Amino acid sequence: MGRGRKTRRTLARGGTGPAHVLNQALGGWRGVRITPMFGRWGYFVGERLFACFPLREKDHDLWVRLAPADQARALREPGVRPHRRFARRGWVELDVLEPADVGRALRWLRRAHAAGGASGDDELGAPPAGGAPA
Repeated sequence: MGRGRKTRRTLARGGTGPAHVLNQALGGWRGVRITPMFGRWGYFVGERLFACFPLREKDHDLWVRLAPADQARALREPGVRPHRRFARRGWVELDVLEPADVGRALRWLRRAHAAGGASGDDELGAPPAGGAPA
């Protein structure tokens, strides 16, 4: 009975640790919707998922979806690595462990947010149903 209580409290507070800081910052951005999903905070612009961060305080891997040029630039930075499954779709991973890491993460999140607002793709990179991309 106690396992779910901690998760519910985390959700009610808007996250803990670095997740709380990210949620506060991203919550103020135009068009951003933050939704808990599959053990992660999902960050959406419109219907497009552009980033996600773990709900659990002991996990720290931020996933960010970038445009191809930004992905290449991000991968040249230390600590940024291709996403283990979705690297070909522009996803990268970086660890957000302490407050100093949040600033670097927000820089990449701004780029992902800007790219997400300009695209009609869904969260996995496929064009919308019914034909050509919007």
